[in-house]
Amino acid sequence: MTRVSDQRALHVPDAMAGERVDAAMARLFGLSRSRAAELVAQGHVLLDGATPSKSDRVLPGSLLEVSIPSVVDPLEVKPEIVEGIKIIHDDDSIVVIDKPVGVAVHPSPGWGGPTVVGHLAGAGFRIATSGASERQGIVQRLDVGTSGVMVICKSEHAYSVLKNAFRHRTVDKTYHAVVQGHPDPLEGTIDAPIGRHPKADYKFAVMADGRASVTHYETLEAHRFASLLEVHLETGRTHQIRVHMSALKHPCVGDLTYGADPVLAKRFGVERQWLHAVRLGFEHPDTGEQVQYESSYPDDLARALDTIRDAH
Repeated sequence: MTRVSDQRALHVPDAMAGERVDAAMARLFGLSRSRAAELVAQGHVLLDGATPSKSDRVLPGSLLEVSIPSVVDPLEVKPEIVEGIKIIHDDDSIVVIDKPVGVAVHPSPGWGGPTVVGHLAGAGFRIATSGASERQGIVQRLDVGTSGVMVICKSEHAYSVLKNAFRHRTVDKTYHAVVQGHPDPLEGTIDAPIGRHPKADYKFAVMADGRASVTHYETLEAHRFASLLEVHLETGRTHQIRVHMSALKHPCVGDLTYGADPVLAKRFGVERQWLHAVRLGFEHPDTGEQVQYESSYPDDLARALDTIRDAH
């Protein structure tokens, strides 16, 4: 994404007559030759009101106009109220939210949509300044396509305490997932390292040289086409539940990225992976009290589960 930050216009002096447009631009505006050629190619240059090619020649007195855009930092936090984010708990140390689907936790390259940190900034919350600028106060993440409960730190003390709690695996992270078929056994542990997919950098996979990843699951309901699981994460790798269930040949219903059946997803009205963070438990960073926060199923997942229960 770009925005125009500098617009310039100069007449070509007699001494530059006959020079290529990119060469003339470089000399007139103090640009590199390659940057000048890039601006021409992107349509940011006019020569006497018309769009030139970089190899066109300039004439004495010709008007050379250039709009020099500056790249907007893709990691910049943009304060904005995001519809659907609910505040579950708020105190001086932490804020616990119910994140809807379609919202990223923080800005990242390639994501131009709404973010949790942007919403909190827009709503006037003061968040801990620890961590990288685009994810200050963030001690955990949920995928854009995953909804549910998560905690953000408001104080530096809370950030330090909860960062360590997540690192030392003392936080109880509970998810519900609807997966295709019936896992065998119905209850078990998946201990398989996860790394970036070798053929698609937006995906992850079980890899021998990946990072240690442990997922515990138990079947809550078994239906004809799918099962509702309760999942506890021991580690917190990106896409961990989705990758592990896919590796078992039981991908989350609707998770087309990881091999779910698109026909089944359409039948049950699922347009994203059926995966929801239902509970989050930890010691409160200030009081030391064990606290637990919950999030109910959003409407789209609840409807899909009802359809699955009724399927014959």
